[in-house]
Amino acid sequence: MTEIITRPAHEQAALLAAGEISAVELAQAHLDQIEAINPALNAFLHVDADGALATAAEVDARRAAGERLSQLAGVPIAVKDNFCTSGLPTTCGSRMLEGWIPPYDATVVTRLKEAGLVILGKTNMDEFAMGSSTETSAFGPSRNPWDLERIPGGSGGGSSAAIAGCLAPLALGSDTGGSIRQPGAVTGTVGVKPTYGAVSRYGVVAMASSLDQPGPVTRGVLDAALLQEIIGGHDPMDSTSIPQTLLPLAEAARRQEVAGLRIGVVREFGGEGYDAGVEARFAEAVQWLRDGGAEVVEVSCPHFEYALAAYYLIMPAELSSNLARFDAVRYGLRLGDDGSRDMEAVTSLTRAQGFGREAKRRLIIGTYALSSGYHDQYYGSAQKVRTLVARDFEAAFATCDVLVSPTTPTVAFRLGERTSDPMAMYKADLCTIPSNLAGNASASFPVGLSSEGLPVGLQVIAPPLADDRLYRVGGFLEGIVEEKLGGPLLRQAKPLEGTRAVW
Repeated sequence: MTEIITRPAHEQAALLAAGEISAVELAQAHLDQIEAINPALNAFLHVDADGALATAAEVDARRAAGERLSQLAGVPIAVKDNFCTSGLPTTCGSRMLEGWIPPYDATVVTRLKEAGLVILGKTNMDEFAMGSSTETSAFGPSRNPWDLERIPGGSGGGSSAAIAGCLAPLALGSDTGGSIRQPGAVTGTVGVKPTYGAVSRYGVVAMASSLDQPGPVTRGVLDAALLQEIIGGHDPMDSTSIPQTLLPLAEAARRQEVAGLRIGVVREFGGEGYDAGVEARFAEAVQWLRDGGAEVVEVSCPHFEYALAAYYLIMPAELSSNLARFDAVRYGLRLGDDGSRDMEAVTSLTRAQGFGREAKRRLIIGTYALSSGYHDQYYGSAQKVRTLVARDFEAAFATCDVLVSPTTPTVAFRLGERTSDPMAMYKADLCTIPSNLAGNASASFPVGLSSEGLPVGLQVIAPPLADDRLYRVGGFLEGIVEEKLGGPLLRQAKPLEGTRAVW
């Protein structure tokens, strides 16, 4: 069973369909891995063993009865802890929601259940998705399976650590400024941010509503495509959900060729502040694309240098509005309600103790940016920059099919290394933020290891609704990496006692 849980999700699905393993056996194998490994990684905040095994048994019974099932039926999946799940806690990594159990499912969770996927539990994250390292979680940081002293990225570090550590073959993440792609890059996994509106946000606890986008976290490109096909599609419950149908994604992932594509290398993403190992692996991967028949050109997106500043005004402003609902009245944490305080005092005390330091920092910034007399100066100006970033993308896509860049300027940094320097932490998302501002599709694919033996990711950016192009390029790169390394990138990890023995 150890060998089976290291396989990609689509291979596990094939074994299930062939009757070589039951869904119950597969679920139990992953639950055993979680029991053994999660204490070291802190990837899962809540494990639903009984629910997972019950769902797996139901899938086995339906398969035995000859029922036609989805391609991934019976395959286990982990869910980031900001997706509402009926009957299971949804904390968003915060004391404000500790122990809260939603009365309904997020649309994507409903689609997972309808497709017969087995939900193992909820994964750790930065508090309300605010962070790039999972260190702001109220329940302790997650750790990178490649090196337990390093971060697994953020905000979705729990999902990426679970995938890299073989605790699950599939996971859900959400990406507001890079929270799927940056963890993917530093853990050697695949992370995809679909076109904004291509996957429903209904039931995902909002951070910044115009930026948030759910997406897949997996060990392989085809797995991500199959998962996005399940969770994607129009949802009338989400006013920002797009009605258009995307081109087939799994078909694009299987294509594994880039001949005839025109690929633009973003000039602004490189140079000072980028690890030499990251730039070396990126240059090597760009050469693979050339050798594969793609035309590679350099493109300039001059307003990308202002994207980080604009994002850290727009995001906190929307965050300030969204988190106003946590008022100690309707649900969630409530402190100091002993009859000696009025409601304003109770709310103030609850927020002071319920929100962590980073959450308070961003709430204060956002509230200030929206305040009377400063709205146009800060939030309004940031929205103008957002428009310029979108226009840069439009100009680039007028001549290129996709754009590429490093996913993140550095490899995984050490736990605690940036917690006292917010700007250094924010720069982890330097390359990923522009796509959230513009709403186009983007993904991170592993392309090798740095001189330190740590994973490096390459970001592929596609126009809105052209998500299939991500998977086409990603499938090609994955094939080259496996050819050169003699197998999946994750097999290159040095076994760490109690964590990587599965490989």
